[in-house]
Amino acid sequence: MNLKIFLLLSGVGFVLQGCTTMNTSTSDAFKQYASAQELIEKYNINENNSASKEYVYDWGSKQSDQQVQSLTPKSYLNRYCSAKGGHFSQVQKSTMSSVKDIWAKKLLNTYSSVKQGIGAYQCTESNGQQWYVSIEPLSERKLDQTGTRVVNLQTKVLSLDELNKFYNNKSNMATVTQEKKSKNSHSKSSDAKSTDIKTNNSKNIAINNVAKTAPVKVVEEKKPVATIADEVKERLQPEKIVTTPQSQQMQLYTSARKDLGRGQNQINACNNAERAYNYGRLHGASGINVYAESGVMVARCLTNVPGYSQRFSNPQDRAKRILQNLAANQNHAVAKHMLKQIK
Repeated sequence: MNLKIFLLLSGVGFVLQGCTTMNTSTSDAFKQYASAQELIEKYNINENNSASKEYVYDWGSKQSDQQVQSLTPKSYLNRYCSAKGGHFSQVQKSTMSSVKDIWAKKLLNTYSSVKQGIGAYQCTESNGQQWYVSIEPLSERKLDQTGTRVVNLQTKVLSLDELNKFYNNKSNMATVTQEKKSKNSHSKSSDAKSTDIKTNNSKNIAINNVAKTAPVKVVEEKKPVATIADEVKERLQPEKIVTTPQSQQMQLYTSARKDLGRGQNQINACNNAERAYNYGRLHGASGINVYAESGVMVARCLTNVPGYSQRFSNPQDRAKRILQNLAANQNHAVAKHMLKQIK
């Protein structure tokens, strides 16, 4: 009996020693690099001879069990910081302002596999040295003949001044754009007022003069109307191709409910439910509360689908927060029932 116990303890000790050796070797592998920039170059976090690299953030329904790649840059830099005895933390959230396509930006915003790995981060090493890194999406696309989608990420080491300048400029972009629009609209209204004044003055002149100038005014007014009509047509053309957020949310919810009901493609179904939930409660949506129903599905995924829940450090607490939000703000009966079960 004592011999069996001795052999068992020896085996456990051997396994623990192996794990310790593996962790130590992994840490040593990161320690050999003198800087975060050297790590980025050696691990090809950015493509060779390029300032960015494409990473898979959605494998599609046929490969939904595979791990996404879009968290790789953040993961490597975090491990490098830890190997230096440092603390890695986020200092700026990404607004995805480098993504020029508005629909690509909206799509990426529905994926936690993208949002959790981007932004600006700070590492404070054990010797007090600090460095900053920015991970920003530039674009996204669908790979040919597959459902796989990739995001193009740019990873850069920045000084504190460069970081503040970059993120402050990006956050102020929307304000500057709005100011330009307001100025343009103000100038247009001023032009319209001056035109009205001229018209009123012309009415005070002899009737014959008004009659002579009337045809000219009609011709002048037709030109801006035609221009405006052309601009409206150009703006409406993309909207014919892209569906509305309400219909996209409904499609994601329907697909997730269908797959979870059949017990197939569960990880992909959970991802679709999460994306539908991330759209929020949309105005103009009719019928069922897709936002609330999607949230309930996400909570179930967090508690019942291991392949999905393992992405989060504390999935049960995350599920509780979602259910508490739905119970309090949406008065959702199923969410209240699930909360009682979790407690």
